[in-house]
Amino acid sequence: MTNPLLQTWLTPFEMPPFEEIQANHFPEAFKLALAKHQSEIQDIAQQIAAPSFENTLLALEASGALLNQTAAIFFNLSASHTSPDIQSIERDIAPKLAAHNAAMFLNEALFERIENLHQKREDLGLDKVGVRLIERYHLDFVRAGAKLKDKDRQTFADYSEKLASCFTQFSQNVLADEALFCLTLTEEDQLAGLPAFVRSAAKQLAKDRGLTQANAHAFTLSRSSITPFMTFSDRRDLRETMWTAWCKRGENSGAHNNEAVMHEILSIRLAQARLLGYQNFSDYALADTMAGSAAKARDLLMRVWTPARLKAIAEGHDLKKLSGLPDLAAWDWHYWTERVRKEQFDLNEAEIKPYLQLHKLMEAMFTVASRLFGVQFKQVSNISKYHDSVTGWEVTDAQGKHVGLFLSDNFARSSKRSGAWMSTYRDPMNLTQEVRPIVVNNNNFSQAEEGKPTLLSIDDARTLFHEFGHGLHGLLSTVKYPRLSGTSVLRDFVEFPSQVYENWLMQPQILKEFALHAETGQPMPDELIEKILAAQTFNQGFTTVEYVSCALVDLALHENTDLDKLDFQKFEAQTLQALQMPAAIGLRHRLPHFSHLFSSNSYASAYYVYMWAEVLDADGFDAFLEAGDLFAAEPAKKLYEHIYSAGNSQEPMASYIAFRGREPTVTPLLTKRGLNA
Repeated sequence: MTNPLLQTWLTPFEMPPFEEIQANHFPEAFKLALAKHQSEIQDIAQQIAAPSFENTLLALEASGALLNQTAAIFFNLSASHTSPDIQSIERDIAPKLAAHNAAMFLNEALFERIENLHQKREDLGLDKVGVRLIERYHLDFVRAGAKLKDKDRQTFADYSEKLASCFTQFSQNVLADEALFCLTLTEEDQLAGLPAFVRSAAKQLAKDRGLTQANAHAFTLSRSSITPFMTFSDRRDLRETMWTAWCKRGENSGAHNNEAVMHEILSIRLAQARLLGYQNFSDYALADTMAGSAAKARDLLMRVWTPARLKAIAEGHDLKKLSGLPDLAAWDWHYWTERVRKEQFDLNEAEIKPYLQLHKLMEAMFTVASRLFGVQFKQVSNISKYHDSVTGWEVTDAQGKHVGLFLSDNFARSSKRSGAWMSTYRDPMNLTQEVRPIVVNNNNFSQAEEGKPTLLSIDDARTLFHEFGHGLHGLLSTVKYPRLSGTSVLRDFVEFPSQVYENWLMQPQILKEFALHAETGQPMPDELIEKILAAQTFNQGFTTVEYVSCALVDLALHENTDLDKLDFQKFEAQTLQALQMPAAIGLRHRLPHFSHLFSSNSYASAYYVYMWAEVLDADGFDAFLEAGDLFAAEPAKKLYEHIYSAGNSQEPMASYIAFRGREPTVTPLLTKRGLNA
């Protein structure tokens, strides 16, 4: 049989032909793709000609096309629409891919050529971007062990292969715990306090899960399901049940317990860091970031933590006063916060949510991009899809030229991991010809009943805009080299384009135009907008403490070198005790399910990056406020040229200064969160 992964696709926009692709096609495709890339690497490394930018760096950039394509399809499916067959293949292929990558980075002949080019990079007649490409490749190889000698090289490679298996196991364990849990409610007293939009989404979820009980309402551990339940349910006992299930993901006894695999991941990370000359993994992870060190990352976090903690304590007093409870628990905070907000601001989520229709907010995010950057979005229906709920949009520039394809996958399902993320099926590049990207945004919203619009919370709406900011970062890239294009920037800069985009959502001008009531079609009234804006710093003590505590636990965990007796529960408790964590605020991400830390190395010791990027985004959005126009031409042009289209073509602080005219300050962040009093 013909393997569609190995064919030329004549599909619209060259989308993968998902209708033809089966799980059993991937092993053959990976086998051939790996062999082909290995051959390409050897040809580059062993060629007789002296190393040049063209025959080494550009050749590397052009290599691995089939492997990149196959991996993009496979790992997008494993995250967005997995199956037992896909998971089995992932467990097999992940260590093989890691071994393949390690072999490339530890190829002595190849690194010798890159080292040669790096030493004379300023004398090759290249532009600044070409020089940066050499520097980034050289650093990639060094950080992957290229300068190690003798047995250390093989040890490092073996560790990388083992890590890949551990990451896969961790992720699949968390997904299994999430998929297995479902709180099914059928009695009216069990549904007490839940407004109509929450019940509607829960009934649809029950239907999607095939539940046949009369009046079945399903609640899962997807954030868009658990958060409204925790906010509105009058049943404190059921809120505790949901909270406990949320916290225990990856920690339940049995096959899906993550404790052993977490120990192994941390031990391997520490061993690899020490092979490369670092004292601990945190030193290694943050060496190639804007922060540069754990000390600088912690300094920013503590500057925010101190006022946030005091504000959270004051918020807790308000909750206890209204609730009359002698002691608040973690499963009380969302519920009583909603009531305090109603008391202090005459505002509740049930009043806001009918105005936040998913399809109208998608229209809003497209319109903002159009007004800022001149791009247009046209929905297309003739594309191949891996799931019926996916929608596609062709993106064109102001002259009508094709920019890329944007895919939107918005709804939660048991075959999809939790959270929200942006990914690509094809990355942009301009090596020998222009190749435009296929970008996908994944969310986990609760889909409304058939015939009704899906309604979002304010947090969901921010997530929608946030991920689309990442999407634009991938779509608008004009960088020639794949290694430097799109979102391939330093970890604590990659969240800036996404977070700054969130700012447009809550502007009155946008809300008046796109926040239309689901039943009446009327725009959100000025009075309601004013109340929402007045309440923007409400509960920010809790929100900030909940996030920063996780980031500080992450840093402490990866600075720790005494792993033999590490007890994760005790470590969490001791770290939070040292921070004087308010007792009623639970850790947002317990370590056994903290996928940012244990599903890859990407955010390990780097969960702080969201706060780092928020310094940039709060300061950066002020450029538009200072101009007195949300779509002011000059800052919009600079934002496009130096941020969204520029990829990793220069140091991130240089990019920010080129956009803003100066380095950022932390004051706008503290003001935005109401923490600077």
